[in-house]
Amino acid sequence: MCGIWALFGSDECLSVQCTNAMKIAHRGPDAFRFENVNGFTNCCFGFHRLAIVDQLYGMQPLRIKTFPFLWLCYNGEIYNHQLLKKQFGFDFQTKMDGEVLLHLYDRFGIEKMASLLDGVFAFILLDTANRKVHLGRDTYGVRPLFKLLTDDGFLAVCSEAKGLTNITHATPANIVPFLPGHFEVFDLKPNGKVQSLQMEPFHCCTQEPAHAICDTVERLTTSFDEEIVKSNIRTLFENAVRKRLMSHRRIGCLLSGGLDSSLVAATLVKLAKEEKLQYPIQTFSIGSDDSPDILAARKVAAHIGSEHHEVNFTAEEGIQAVEEVIFHLETYDITTIRASVGMYLVSKYIREKTDSVVIFSGEGSDELTQGYIYFHKAPNAKAGAEDSVRLLKELYLFDVLRADRTTAAHGLELRVPFLDHRFTAYYLSLPEEMRVPKHGVEKYLLRDSFKGLNLIPEEILWRRKEAFSDGMMSLKKSWYLCLQEHLESMVNDNQMEKAHKTFPHNPPRTKEAYYFRQVFEKHFPGRAEWLSHFWMPRWINATDPSARTLSIYKPDKE
Repeated sequence: MCGIWALFGSDECLSVQCTNAMKIAHRGPDAFRFENVNGFTNCCFGFHRLAIVDQLYGMQPLRIKTFPFLWLCYNGEIYNHQLLKKQFGFDFQTKMDGEVLLHLYDRFGIEKMASLLDGVFAFILLDTANRKVHLGRDTYGVRPLFKLLTDDGFLAVCSEAKGLTNITHATPANIVPFLPGHFEVFDLKPNGKVQSLQMEPFHCCTQEPAHAICDTVERLTTSFDEEIVKSNIRTLFENAVRKRLMSHRRIGCLLSGGLDSSLVAATLVKLAKEEKLQYPIQTFSIGSDDSPDILAARKVAAHIGSEHHEVNFTAEEGIQAVEEVIFHLETYDITTIRASVGMYLVSKYIREKTDSVVIFSGEGSDELTQGYIYFHKAPNAKAGAEDSVRLLKELYLFDVLRADRTTAAHGLELRVPFLDHRFTAYYLSLPEEMRVPKHGVEKYLLRDSFKGLNLIPEEILWRRKEAFSDGMMSLKKSWYLCLQEHLESMVNDNQMEKAHKTFPHNPPRTKEAYYFRQVFEKHFPGRAEWLSHFWMPRWINATDPSARTLSIYKPDKE
């Protein structure tokens, strides 16, 4: 995890523009660097480093003697860099996982390079010999990337949009998120300006990834026999966690006590023992004293034997953090903000009170395995499967955005094994009927795959879905109700009546949504288009994204 920033063809003095790069300094607290590009006086890179792999040669832009014409700035982790090095006989000059991008690009070109990367990444690759600039982003957009491109060819790129909002340029331009699973090629002109030549997808979540040919797990049998399927799910999930152990810094895990984070934490603790890590795995949960999440996480931590930390959280502390959270998120989506407050506060605790830096989490499972309660109302298996893919493709606007920004705000690196390319491609290849909720339980197939193994307590394995923003507080009064009560006095009825005129794009329908939008506009005026739509349940008459407001919600009978 780090922060990348670059300009190509700036008309303004670069030293003036560089102050914008400092807005993402939180992403890389260990070191930073600005570097001009030889021969292009108006092009430069900015980099904020969080040192995870190769403590000595990890600074960027990365350049090596073999390819002096290549400049690389990337944010992410390439889990198969050693496998690729061995498979193709690359001669590495550093221990950095990102060096493999330079070798792959030189040998195969940009499209094959991107498709062979097993990991999470956003990159800017400059080829001065062929005068080309390349951008790319991983399949699910786990690592963020934004671009600004003017009509006259000035290109600015940054990990977060806030690093681009005050950049000066002669012609107006929108800041847009770079599409996950895509790469873009630009021609670099002698004056440093660019022209887009090609923008194409290199991978989609439903396809087996190209890098499956060089993975530690061989090709799996394609039989849909239930026992074989469950065995494959376990094998691929464990492999997803194992490959993410790559780190020179301490590894920890978020643990809400729900199914997903519990499976991640339990598998992580098990593999850490096998790999003989020199420290116990720390797990972290957040909530008020009697919250369902805190109690469930405590049971899981005792079962798996992690070094468990509980962060106590009051509604007042949460409300105080809302503005900071919106600034880091760069969104006004209702459920994203609600769920981000707890994750932001627990990340703050991890940074201040522990030495864990690499943090595992359960993001992506609900989208992949139809875990949201509204999937019980899907009209048929096909509709459920299609909505699952839609959610995965939109992750970069919602859950993955939340998970990246709340951890990055405190200089932590997030790892999400449920979004492993091979695991997701396999799960999505299964018959639609196998993936639907069964016997009134969502994520039935995933739960059933781990049944009877004693990996996590059985009561947690079958615990009902509870939204993170709901489960942090007691059953009597959830966090979102505390928020709404507080914000009732912050927005008046007159403002609500005019909401459609004040905010024509995605107009807020509640006082809570109105307040979030006000804070967003304060920090990012006129940027409402960054969010195309609010996250909402489907197939049910929902007016609020919280599961607890749905007629089909049944709380766990604790």
